[in-house]
Amino acid sequence: MSKVPSDIEIAQAAKMKPVVEIAQELGIPEDDLELYGKYKAKVSLDLYKRLADKPDGKLILVTAITPTPAGEGKTTTSVGLTDGLAKLGKKVMVCLREPSLGPSFGVKGGAAGGGYAQVVPMEDINLHFTGDLHAITTAHNLLAALVDNHLHQGNALGIDPRQVVFRRVLDLNERALRNVVIGLGSKADGVPRQSGFDITVASEVMAILCLANSLTDLKERFSRIVVAYTYDGKPVTAADVQAQGSMTLIMKDALKPNLVQTLENTPAFVHGGPFANIAHGCNTIMATKTALKLADYVVTEAGFGADLGAEKFYNIKCRYGNLKPDATVIVATVRALKMHGGVPKSDLATENVDALAKGFANLEKHIENVNKFGVPAVVAINAFPTDTQNELNTLFELCRKAGAEVAISDVWAKGGEGGVELAQKVLETLESKPSNFKVLYDTEAPIKEKIATIAREVYGANGVNYTGTAPKDIERYEEMGYGNLPIVMAKTQYSLSDDQTKLGRPTDFDITVREVRLSAGAGFLVAITGAIMTMPGLPKVPAANKIDIDENGVITGLF
Repeated sequence: MSKVPSDIEIAQAAKMKPVVEIAQELGIPEDDLELYGKYKAKVSLDLYKRLADKPDGKLILVTAITPTPAGEGKTTTSVGLTDGLAKLGKKVMVCLREPSLGPSFGVKGGAAGGGYAQVVPMEDINLHFTGDLHAITTAHNLLAALVDNHLHQGNALGIDPRQVVFRRVLDLNERALRNVVIGLGSKADGVPRQSGFDITVASEVMAILCLANSLTDLKERFSRIVVAYTYDGKPVTAADVQAQGSMTLIMKDALKPNLVQTLENTPAFVHGGPFANIAHGCNTIMATKTALKLADYVVTEAGFGADLGAEKFYNIKCRYGNLKPDATVIVATVRALKMHGGVPKSDLATENVDALAKGFANLEKHIENVNKFGVPAVVAINAFPTDTQNELNTLFELCRKAGAEVAISDVWAKGGEGGVELAQKVLETLESKPSNFKVLYDTEAPIKEKIATIAREVYGANGVNYTGTAPKDIERYEEMGYGNLPIVMAKTQYSLSDDQTKLGRPTDFDITVREVRLSAGAGFLVAITGAIMTMPGLPKVPAANKIDIDENGVITGLF
């Protein structure tokens, strides 16, 4: 049996078209391209302005069941579905998030798809790409530097150094920087205080990039970032330290969508990438809205399971971007559902229809959730060689009983050809089941009511307990006038509940919110449940240890 090539070997063997040709196929003039070598380009913001009156294409969201170590393949399915639609002669694009260097060198690996359903150039996308994450890191840290400089230069605003809430960021996993003391040394070295670092994808600047509708909107959102509080408890914003202009200057190119392609030369935007467990988990509004003007069908994804990424896509991204999804694909595997049904990872290759039926409760809940937003659901069963016909038949029947269309996706092994069945099912759904999209809550509702709505309706919780600083946080933000913002729930991705050990479809549980944070620039409140890590650490054997490059520039070990 021949060895299956690694993802990077498949990507390195790809026959890419020059990005100028990819742009031409979409009708993008060369004058609207800013080339980053032969196979990457940024697309000017003027292009969207000129296309603003053109009707939008159909928007297809790809989400997934609750993640397990058995793997689901959401990005791979997004790319394969796009290539499948292209094989059926459709004008289609995929919009994905940019990978973070932290997971690339840590434990997760790259994030450009897998097997024969990838976006390329894979090495570039997983590394520096067009510099967006570096720009975000720099703009964020410029604001942090201006705050500390203001403290050092006399503190005219009366900032309480103990209430500076804006930390610094770095796009690497670095546990040693989670909690630091800065300003040590002589009087000339600044004001000593405790602080820390988050990973760049957890930055509010990243969230703002992904939710901004224009350069002006970007600057206005930057100006609203709350960086600290005064001694008498008043918020201090980026505008107060006059940071928004220089931050926007740093980010002027980062706001432009990045154009690349799939292995099968289908156009792709890869742009922006906040995590979905601590932020809203979607690519940029600018990329999605531009794609909807360029293509008849746009496939996009949202991070982790539908309880996190899809909920935030609907309630936050669609709200701020005035988007209306036409269908949602929920990615599931027989293996992962058996794991939700109680089977250990070591036994997943053995047929177990009973465990599959039990674990289906997780997928059933996600189908129900998607339907609550008025969006028709299609289940994509990401195929594995160990799936048996009995298991597949059972899963098909259970999906249909739950009111969802279902199709096999074999895109990892077969690329677009393996996505044709799924593509056909999505097209049939778009034709036969119109979307009646609606958000789940009114932003004018009280903060606790919005949190409770998400906990009850999306997670299936009985209610919400507030501990730690959460009660005072909520009271403070409502008094300050921030009570009308939508909610980002910062929750484990491994369970519908806030306890990652509870697989399947947990019942009779409460959600515990221990803290609420304000992201005034991004335009949401973050309700933190459990121990959510905003700066990951490296594992005992980091992926970085296995990555190498030879004298010819050939990279190995990167996924």
